[in-house]
Amino acid sequence: MRNSSLLNEAYDLCEEGEYTLALEYYDLVLYKEPSNVTALVNKGVTLQNLRKVKQSIKCYDIALEVDYKNVDALVNKGSALHTLGRYHDAIDCYDRALKIQPRYAMAIAYKGLSLGELGLLKDAIKCFNSALKIDKKYDIALNNKALALELLKKNSKLKPKLRRA
Repeated sequence: MRNSSLLNEAYDLCEEGEYTLALEYYDLVLYKEPSNVTALVNKGVTLQNLRKVKQSIKCYDIALEVDYKNVDALVNKGSALHTLGRYHDAIDCYDRALKIQPRYAMAIAYKGLSLGELGLLKDAIKCFNSALKIDKKYDIALNNKALALELLKKNSKLKPKLRRA
């Protein structure tokens, strides 16, 4: 079986939720071709689906050693770091991806998620708005913008207003 066939087969297995078997296919591709960025990134995503987040980051790091401008590896690494609560590191990954591909709605929206986790709701909303300018129906941006606006509204009600004398 050729590597492209193995990659397609592994992708189909992931779509069916057969992550463990898909990993075996990715490992076969990587045995034959250790620098296959697609296999490394997809293996990382599969590991994330199995909640093996630290292992997934290793795959993304190897992919980035091969191709440091791979936006998929950067965004997925950011997502994994976000899962670990490493929001600043995640934002760094999204920013690197956005330097390469400035209109990448997913990277912008994911950056918004990490900013929101840090309590930077206004900045998060700006990110969601930017993502929505690129893709008006992007559900992650739409749903989280609404949530951030609601949280911002609640927070402003809790803070007492300062009055000038």
